[in-house]
Amino acid sequence: MQTRVCRLHAKNNLRIDTLAVAETGADEVLVAIGAGGICGSDLHYFHDGGFGQIRVQEPIILGHEVAGTVLSIGAEVTTLEAGDRVALNPSRPCGHCTYCVEGLKQHCLNMRFFGSAMRFPHEQGAFRDRMVVRADQCEKIGPQTSLAEAACAEPLAVCLHAGNRAGDLQGRRVLVTGAGPIGALCTAVARHGDAAEIVVTDLHDFPLDVARQMGATQTVNVQTAPDGMAPYILDKGYFDIVFECSAAPSALRTAIAAVRPQGRIVQVGVTGDLPLPINLIVGKEISIVGSHRFDSEYAQAVRLIDNGEIAVKRIISQTFPIVDAAMAFATASDRAQAVKVQLAFD
Repeated sequence: MQTRVCRLHAKNNLRIDTLAVAETGADEVLVAIGAGGICGSDLHYFHDGGFGQIRVQEPIILGHEVAGTVLSIGAEVTTLEAGDRVALNPSRPCGHCTYCVEGLKQHCLNMRFFGSAMRFPHEQGAFRDRMVVRADQCEKIGPQTSLAEAACAEPLAVCLHAGNRAGDLQGRRVLVTGAGPIGALCTAVARHGDAAEIVVTDLHDFPLDVARQMGATQTVNVQTAPDGMAPYILDKGYFDIVFECSAAPSALRTAIAAVRPQGRIVQVGVTGDLPLPINLIVGKEISIVGSHRFDSEYAQAVRLIDNGEIAVKRIISQTFPIVDAAMAFATASDRAQAVKVQLAFD
């Protein structure tokens, strides 16, 4: 059996290739991928050939936000059957390293993750028509949920983990800096957590409109209204919790200025080294915590989507067939017109 794949050969060199589908193992299933979301890491691979110290060294199939339909199952699989519609968890921790044993599987020393160049040979991704995966990476969805919605489970899981790192959100004043897919879904997580107030900032009106649909009580375009955050900086700050989703130096400075004394900043966006105003962090007793991927939050994300508790469909701004992958990546790169761009597969 052959399958089309969306494969990056080098920076800005994205091709639709045809490869053989692997044999299905005893604990695996064959899935027809239906929808896949383009992530910021996919864009970094495409535009820059990697991010940080991670570089693409060989052709890599991109994609890790996917959902599809089970076509066949391995001999030992009892939890799934042909016809089941599933979201695919891209994480495959080893289960036996120090961090897995401690319950920190997102920090697995031997992690395999769809479409990642961290290893060499690279871990191939899920932008393809057919894919063999382990059965325990599949989370079933009901008929009321589209595959496009289910494919949003991975970024939602990232945001649910960030919410867990933030602590109790009920009644809190929350700032979200950056209204891309992660910012929009952090907004939804804050709304689901009963935050009292959710202010979202960005440089563009299009994603800010989506943020309002996801639960923002106020949005600020910091490009057209550069003084829009000034009232929140008075008297040592206003917000209890900040989800910093942009990784822009100016956004992090705003977060530090706008958070209240003993407030918490959850750094979700990733970038290179940034200067920090240490005196202000110390003087206000600010906690800055990182948030990396997810673990049990993936299954939780699927349930929240499947039950209709978080309406992820609102973040899907455009969908392209796999043959138009180059156009899809170009659109996803334009923050003024896109939030979550997806590929559709046969």
